[in-house]
Amino acid sequence: MIRADVIAAIAAKTGIDKEPTEAIVAGFFKVVIASLEKGDNVFVRGFGTFLVKKRAAKVGRNITQNTAIQIPESYIPAFRPGDDFKNEVKAALQNHTA
Repeated sequence: MIRADVIAAIAAKTGIDKEPTEAIVAGFFKVVIASLEKGDNVFVRGFGTFLVKKRAAKVGRNITQNTAIQIPESYIPAFRPGDDFKNEVKAALQNHTA
């Protein structure tokens, strides 16, 4: 499913035209990105949490030159699904494959 499919599905379920739905979806993404850029997590009850994870510095290998390289620490966006989200997907997939 791509972004256009998500927008179409939301528009169909809510009865709202696609253009305002697209603006709402885009606005949601902008708010999540802006919050994560500030270091704030975004909690959506029953769905999950958008958060920033810190990757520690580590030593990697350049296999072409057989040398060690230092990889600096970095921050990456992540999503942690909530229990309700996980349980619904798990139940749906178990019923689908059974």
